[in-house]
Amino acid sequence: MTTATSSAVSAVAEFDPNEGEAVSAASSERDPRKQTFKLNRLQKTLRADVGRAIADFDMIQDGDLVMVCLSGGKDSYTLLDILLNLQKHAPIDFRIKAVNLDQKQPGFPEDVLPNYLSSIGVDYHIIEQDTYSVVVEKTEPGKTYCGLCSRLRRGNLYSYAESIGATKIALGHHRNDIMETLFLNMFFGGKLKAMPPKLLSDDGKHIVIRPLAYCKEKDIETYAKLRGFPIIPCNLCGSQENMQRKEIKKMLNEWERQHPGRLDVLFKSLMNVAPSHLADTNLFDFKSLEAQREAMRSKRINVRNLG
Repeated sequence: MTTATSSAVSAVAEFDPNEGEAVSAASSERDPRKQTFKLNRLQKTLRADVGRAIADFDMIQDGDLVMVCLSGGKDSYTLLDILLNLQKHAPIDFRIKAVNLDQKQPGFPEDVLPNYLSSIGVDYHIIEQDTYSVVVEKTEPGKTYCGLCSRLRRGNLYSYAESIGATKIALGHHRNDIMETLFLNMFFGGKLKAMPPKLLSDDGKHIVIRPLAYCKEKDIETYAKLRGFPIIPCNLCGSQENMQRKEIKKMLNEWERQHPGRLDVLFKSLMNVAPSHLADTNLFDFKSLEAQREAMRSKRINVRNLG
Protein backbone atom coordinates (compact mmCIF):
# COMPACT_ATOMS: atom_id res chain seq x y z
CA MET A 1 0.00 0.00 0.00
CA THR A 2 1.38 3.40 -0.93
CA THR A 3 1.61 6.23 1.57
CA ALA A 4 -1.44 7.86 0.00
CA THR A 5 -3.63 4.77 0.12
CA SER A 6 -2.34 3.87 3.57
CA SER A 7 -3.36 7.29 4.82
CA ALA A 8 -6.77 6.93 3.23
CA VAL A 9 -7.35 3.61 5.00
CA SER A 10 -6.15 5.18 8.21
CA ALA A 11 -8.70 8.02 7.86
CA VAL A 12 -11.32 5.67 7.48
CA ALA A 13 -15.42 1.81 33.52
CA GLU A 14 -13.97 0.36 35.68
CA PHE A 15 -16.76 -0.41 38.26
CA ASP A 16 -17.29 2.26 40.90
CA PRO A 17 -18.70 0.89 44.19
CA ASN A 18 -20.84 4.00 44.56
CA GLU A 19 -24.49 2.96 44.45
CA GLY A 20 -25.55 5.78 42.17
CA GLU A 21 -22.82 4.88 39.66
CA ALA A 22 -23.88 1.23 39.75
CA VAL A 23 -27.52 2.09 39.11
CA SER A 24 -26.50 4.39 36.25
CA ALA A 25 -24.33 1.68 34.68
CA ALA A 26 -27.11 -0.88 34.95
CA SER A 27 -29.57 1.57 33.42
CA SER A 28 -27.17 2.21 30.55
CA GLU A 29 -26.90 -1.50 29.82
CA ARG A 30 -30.69 -1.75 29.56
CA ASP A 31 -30.99 1.25 27.24
CA PRO A 32 -30.56 0.01 23.64
CA ARG A 33 -29.89 3.55 22.39
CA LYS A 34 -26.95 3.96 24.74
CA GLN A 35 -25.68 0.52 23.81
CA THR A 36 -25.85 1.37 20.12
CA PHE A 37 -24.05 4.67 20.72
CA LYS A 38 -21.33 2.88 22.70
CA LEU A 39 -20.96 0.22 20.01
CA ASN A 40 -20.63 2.81 17.23
CA ARG A 41 -18.11 4.81 19.21
CA LEU A 42 -16.01 1.72 19.90
CA GLN A 43 -16.16 0.66 16.27
CA LYS A 44 -14.86 4.06 15.19
CA THR A 45 -12.04 3.82 17.74
CA LEU A 46 -11.04 0.33 16.62
CA ARG A 47 -11.32 1.25 12.94
CA ALA A 48 -9.06 4.25 13.51
CA ASP A 49 -6.51 2.16 15.43
CA VAL A 50 -6.50 -0.60 12.80
CA GLY A 51 -6.34 1.89 9.94
CA ARG A 52 -3.40 3.65 11.57
CA ALA A 53 -1.52 0.38 12.08
CA ILE A 54 -2.16 -0.66 8.47
CA ALA A 55 -0.82 2.70 7.28
CA ASP A 56 2.18 2.86 9.62
CA PHE A 57 3.44 -0.60 8.68
CA ASP A 58 2.07 -0.80 5.12
CA MET A 59 0.26 -4.01 6.06
CA ILE A 60 -2.23 -4.37 3.22
CA GLN A 61 -1.63 -3.53 -0.42
CA ASP A 62 -3.77 -3.47 -3.54
CA GLY A 63 -4.53 -6.99 -4.75
CA ASP A 64 -3.67 -8.72 -1.46
CA LEU A 65 -5.41 -11.90 -0.37
CA VAL A 66 -5.56 -11.58 3.40
CA MET A 67 -6.03 -14.83 5.27
CA VAL A 68 -7.63 -13.92 8.60
CA CYS A 69 -6.96 -16.58 11.22
CA LEU A 70 -9.92 -17.23 13.51
CA SER A 71 -9.76 -19.02 16.84
CA GLY A 72 -13.27 -18.23 17.98
CA GLY A 73 -12.04 -15.77 20.61
CA LYS A 74 -12.88 -12.10 21.03
CA ASP A 75 -9.70 -10.86 19.34
CA SER A 76 -10.00 -12.77 16.05
CA TYR A 77 -13.73 -12.06 15.77
CA THR A 78 -13.02 -8.35 16.20
CA LEU A 79 -10.15 -8.49 13.71
CA LEU A 80 -12.35 -10.03 11.01
CA ASP A 81 -15.22 -7.66 11.76
CA ILE A 82 -13.09 -4.51 11.52
CA LEU A 83 -11.23 -5.66 8.40
CA LEU A 84 -14.51 -6.45 6.64
CA ASN A 85 -15.74 -2.99 7.58
CA LEU A 86 -12.58 -1.32 6.30
CA GLN A 87 -12.68 -3.39 3.11
CA LYS A 88 -15.97 -1.74 2.15
CA HIS A 89 -14.48 1.75 2.31
CA ALA A 90 -10.82 1.21 1.42
CA PRO A 91 -9.43 2.96 -1.68
CA ILE A 92 -7.74 -0.30 -2.67
CA ASP A 93 -9.01 -3.75 -3.57
CA PHE A 94 -8.08 -6.65 -1.32
CA ARG A 95 -9.73 -9.98 -0.60
CA ILE A 96 -10.39 -11.64 2.74
CA LYS A 97 -10.55 -15.35 3.53
CA ALA A 98 -11.36 -16.42 7.08
CA VAL A 99 -9.63 -19.61 8.21
CA ASN A 100 -10.01 -21.67 11.36
CA LEU A 101 -7.92 -24.63 12.45
CA ASP A 102 -10.10 -27.26 14.13
CA GLN A 103 -7.57 -28.96 16.40
CA LYS A 104 -10.03 -31.64 17.49
CA GLN A 105 -10.16 -30.67 21.10
CA PRO A 106 -12.71 -32.75 23.01
CA GLY A 107 -16.00 -30.89 23.21
CA PHE A 108 -15.01 -28.25 20.65
CA PRO A 109 -18.26 -26.87 19.14
CA GLU A 110 -17.52 -27.50 15.47
CA ASP A 111 -20.66 -25.80 14.20
CA VAL A 112 -20.22 -22.39 15.86
CA LEU A 113 -17.70 -20.81 13.48
CA PRO A 114 -19.15 -22.22 10.23
CA ASN A 115 -22.62 -21.03 11.23
CA TYR A 116 -21.38 -17.55 12.11
CA LEU A 117 -19.18 -17.16 9.01
CA SER A 118 -21.99 -18.37 6.75
CA SER A 119 -24.39 -15.91 8.36
CA ILE A 120 -22.18 -12.91 7.53
CA GLY A 121 -21.41 -14.16 4.02
CA VAL A 122 -17.63 -14.24 4.26
CA ASP A 123 -15.46 -16.67 2.31
CA TYR A 124 -14.04 -19.17 4.80
CA HIS A 125 -12.38 -22.54 5.27
CA ILE A 126 -12.05 -24.89 8.23
CA ILE A 127 -8.79 -26.86 8.44
CA GLU A 128 -9.36 -30.12 10.29
CA GLN A 129 -6.18 -31.40 11.89
CA ASP A 130 -5.87 -33.32 15.16
CA THR A 131 -3.03 -31.41 16.82
CA TYR A 132 -4.65 -31.82 20.23
CA SER A 133 -3.63 -35.47 20.58
CA VAL A 134 -0.08 -34.64 19.55
CA VAL A 135 0.18 -31.81 22.09
CA VAL A 136 -1.18 -33.92 24.94
CA GLU A 137 1.10 -36.82 24.05
CA LYS A 138 4.29 -34.79 23.68
CA THR A 139 3.90 -32.34 26.61
CA GLU A 140 5.56 -33.37 29.86
CA PRO A 141 3.40 -33.44 33.02
CA GLY A 142 3.30 -30.03 34.68
CA LYS A 143 4.26 -28.19 31.49
CA THR A 144 1.90 -25.95 29.51
CA TYR A 145 0.67 -26.84 26.04
CA CYS A 146 1.10 -23.34 24.61
CA GLY A 147 4.52 -23.62 22.96
CA LEU A 148 3.98 -26.86 21.04
CA CYS A 149 0.37 -26.01 20.30
CA SER A 150 1.30 -22.67 18.71
CA ARG A 151 4.07 -24.25 16.59
CA LEU A 152 1.75 -26.94 15.22
CA ARG A 153 -0.99 -24.40 14.61
CA ARG A 154 1.39 -22.04 12.82
CA GLY A 155 2.69 -24.85 10.59
CA ASN A 156 -0.80 -25.86 9.48
CA LEU A 157 -1.89 -22.27 8.85
CA TYR A 158 1.27 -21.46 6.87
CA SER A 159 0.78 -24.53 4.70
CA TYR A 160 -2.81 -23.64 3.90
CA ALA A 161 -1.90 -20.00 3.23
CA GLU A 162 0.65 -21.16 0.66
CA SER A 163 -1.88 -23.50 -0.96
CA ILE A 164 -4.39 -20.69 -1.60
CA GLY A 165 -1.82 -18.05 -2.53
CA ALA A 166 -2.51 -15.81 0.46
CA THR A 167 -0.19 -12.80 0.38
CA LYS A 168 -0.83 -11.78 4.00
CA ILE A 169 -1.69 -13.78 7.13
CA ALA A 170 -3.59 -11.67 9.66
CA LEU A 171 -3.47 -12.57 13.34
CA GLY A 172 -5.55 -11.11 16.17
CA HIS A 173 -2.83 -10.08 18.61
CA HIS A 174 -3.44 -6.66 20.14
CA ARG A 175 -1.45 -4.01 22.00
CA ASN A 176 -1.60 -5.80 25.34
CA ASP A 177 -0.35 -9.05 23.78
CA ILE A 178 2.65 -7.19 22.38
CA MET A 179 3.57 -5.69 25.76
CA GLU A 180 3.04 -8.98 27.57
CA THR A 181 5.35 -10.70 25.10
CA LEU A 182 8.00 -8.04 25.69
CA PHE A 183 8.12 -8.81 29.41
CA LEU A 184 7.83 -12.56 28.91
CA ASN A 185 10.95 -12.48 26.76
CA MET A 186 12.75 -10.20 29.19
CA PHE A 187 11.87 -12.08 32.37
CA PHE A 188 12.03 -15.65 31.10
CA GLY A 189 14.01 -15.58 27.85
CA GLY A 190 16.71 -12.98 28.40
CA LYS A 191 15.74 -11.14 25.22
CA LEU A 192 14.53 -7.63 24.51
CA LYS A 193 11.95 -8.75 21.97
CA ALA A 194 8.22 -8.26 21.61
CA MET A 195 5.68 -9.20 18.92
CA PRO A 196 6.09 -7.23 15.65
CA PRO A 197 3.09 -5.72 13.89
CA LYS A 198 4.49 -7.06 10.61
CA LEU A 199 6.78 -10.04 10.17
CA LEU A 200 8.43 -12.05 7.40
CA SER A 201 8.43 -15.76 8.25
CA ASP A 202 11.77 -17.51 8.71
CA ASP A 203 11.48 -19.28 5.36
CA GLY A 204 10.68 -16.00 3.60
CA LYS A 205 7.38 -17.30 2.22
CA HIS A 206 4.83 -15.50 4.36
CA ILE A 207 4.16 -12.01 5.69
CA VAL A 208 2.28 -12.02 8.98
CA ILE A 209 0.39 -8.89 9.98
CA ARG A 210 -1.24 -7.86 13.26
CA PRO A 211 -3.73 -5.11 12.40
CA LEU A 212 -4.92 -4.89 16.03
CA ALA A 213 -1.41 -3.85 17.16
CA TYR A 214 -2.62 -0.43 18.35
CA CYS A 215 -5.92 -1.68 19.84
CA LYS A 216 -6.44 -1.93 23.60
CA GLU A 217 -7.68 -5.25 24.93
CA LYS A 218 -10.38 -3.59 27.02
CA ASP A 219 -11.82 -1.95 23.88
CA ILE A 220 -11.82 -5.28 22.04
CA GLU A 221 -13.43 -7.07 24.97
CA THR A 222 -16.24 -4.53 25.25
CA TYR A 223 -16.76 -4.44 21.48
CA ALA A 224 -16.98 -8.23 21.24
CA LYS A 225 -19.55 -8.27 24.03
CA LEU A 226 -21.68 -5.57 22.41
CA ARG A 227 -21.49 -7.27 19.01
CA GLY A 228 -22.54 -10.57 20.55
CA PHE A 229 -19.88 -12.70 18.90
CA PRO A 230 -20.31 -16.44 19.61
CA ILE A 231 -17.13 -16.79 21.69
CA ILE A 232 -15.51 -20.21 21.92
CA PRO A 233 -13.41 -20.61 25.09
CA CYS A 234 -9.94 -22.14 24.80
CA ASN A 235 -10.09 -25.20 27.03
CA LEU A 236 -6.81 -26.61 25.77
CA CYS A 237 -4.44 -24.13 27.42
CA GLY A 238 -6.88 -21.79 29.16
CA SER A 239 -7.60 -24.40 31.81
CA GLN A 240 -3.96 -24.56 32.89
CA GLU A 241 -3.14 -22.38 35.88
CA ASN A 242 -0.04 -20.36 36.80
CA MET A 243 1.06 -19.71 33.24
CA GLN A 244 3.73 -17.07 32.85
CA ARG A 245 1.61 -14.92 30.54
CA LYS A 246 -1.17 -14.73 33.13
CA GLU A 247 1.32 -13.45 35.69
CA ILE A 248 2.64 -10.82 33.29
CA LYS A 249 -0.90 -9.71 32.42
CA LYS A 250 -1.71 -9.38 36.11
CA MET A 251 1.43 -7.30 36.66
CA LEU A 252 0.66 -4.92 33.76
CA ASN A 253 -2.97 -4.50 34.81
CA GLU A 254 -1.87 -3.65 38.32
CA TRP A 255 0.57 -1.05 36.99
CA GLU A 256 -2.22 0.53 34.96
CA ARG A 257 -4.55 0.51 37.95
CA GLN A 258 -1.99 2.23 40.19
CA HIS A 259 -0.70 4.58 37.50
CA PRO A 260 -3.31 5.22 34.76
CA GLY A 261 -1.65 5.81 31.40
CA ARG A 262 1.47 3.80 32.16
CA LEU A 263 0.70 1.23 29.46
CA ASP A 264 0.31 4.01 26.90
CA VAL A 265 3.81 5.22 27.73
CA LEU A 266 5.17 1.68 27.78
CA PHE A 267 3.81 0.89 24.33
CA LYS A 268 5.15 4.19 22.99
CA SER A 269 8.63 3.12 24.10
CA LEU A 270 8.48 0.18 21.69
CA MET A 271 8.33 2.69 18.85
CA ASN A 272 11.11 4.90 20.21
CA VAL A 273 14.15 2.64 20.50
CA ALA A 274 17.71 3.94 21.01
CA PRO A 275 20.12 1.09 20.11
CA SER A 276 23.13 3.13 21.26
CA HIS A 277 21.68 3.15 24.77
CA LEU A 278 21.30 -0.60 25.06
CA ALA A 279 24.08 -3.20 25.21
CA ASP A 280 23.68 -5.35 22.10
CA THR A 281 26.96 -5.29 20.15
CA ASN A 282 25.22 -6.80 17.14
CA LEU A 283 22.75 -3.93 17.09
CA PHE A 284 25.18 -1.07 17.65
CA ASP A 285 28.88 -0.76 16.83
CA PHE A 286 30.37 0.30 20.16
CA LYS A 287 33.91 -0.61 19.08
CA SER A 288 33.98 2.09 16.44
CA LEU A 289 33.23 4.98 18.83
CA GLU A 290 36.89 5.97 19.10
CA ALA A 291 37.17 6.13 15.33
CA GLN A 292 33.97 8.16 15.18
CA ARG A 293 35.37 10.55 17.79
CA GLU A 294 38.53 11.08 15.75
CA ALA A 295 36.51 11.63 12.59
CA MET A 296 34.33 14.22 14.31
CA ARG A 297 37.41 15.92 15.78
CA SER A 298 39.07 16.15 12.35
CA LYS A 299 35.87 17.58 10.92
CA ARG A 300 35.76 20.29 13.60
CA ILE A 301 39.42 21.19 12.92
CA ASN A 302 38.79 21.47 9.20
CA VAL A 303 35.78 23.70 9.81
CA ARG A 304 37.84 26.01 12.02
CA ASN A 305 40.64 26.14 9.43
CA LEU A 306 38.18 27.05 6.71
CA GLY A 307 36.88 29.86 8.88
